[in-house]
Amino acid sequence: MTPADISVVIPTLDEAATIAAAIESVRDAGQVIVVDGGSRDATCSIAETFAGVTVVTSAPGRGVQLASGAECCERPVWLFLHADCQLAPSALDEICKTFERAPTRGWGALRQRIDAAGFRFRLLEMGNAARVQFRGLPFGDQAMFVKADWYRRAGGFEPLPLMEDLRLSLRLRRRAWPLLVEGPVIVSDRRWRRVGVARQTVLNTLLQCGHALGISPARLARFYR
Repeated sequence: MTPADISVVIPTLDEAATIAAAIESVRDAGQVIVVDGGSRDATCSIAETFAGVTVVTSAPGRGVQLASGAECCERPVWLFLHADCQLAPSALDEICKTFERAPTRGWGALRQRIDAAGFRFRLLEMGNAARVQFRGLPFGDQAMFVKADWYRRAGGFEPLPLMEDLRLSLRLRRRAWPLLVEGPVIVSDRRWRRVGVARQTVLNTLLQCGHALGISPARLARFYR
């Protein structure tokens, strides 16, 4: 297996400032698909300057866009990368080697590196890695990857406004525990900078608890906004 066996899906909405770096970080993948949800900036025109990148449009919403991108994937392994994230240069090769060492397991995620200095961000990285290791629940900003047949059998991403990554992880976890690859995936700190580290952490915890209690993703999305 080589990076040419990987399809990468990148959902976008007004990501002109980040999309070039995201695409450049996966340039060795066999297929790169940008799924735009109606950007009003130069996101699509920037993506189209990269040779071999397919740009498609869909209704807005990360779940909808991820599901639409998956329908275009042609390689045996699919990786879903948020537009404000970048893969480290060796990440795709590491995924390939990990699957070769563990051929019976079909999905996983990367360790994070948040693009900000400070001990609190290192704690976040460790906590998110521990969630994968001990709860078996990667989230979308950890560059989730999955074999095509595993994705299909799990039902894929649901066209939801929120929690699409958690719900797919829960279904995949029933079949096997996720792999955790060193990577890392480098994540923009813009979310924590805008909301605050403590507030964002509490919010994420409340959303997970709400989902576990059966609150619909639509209601959780309104709360998140």
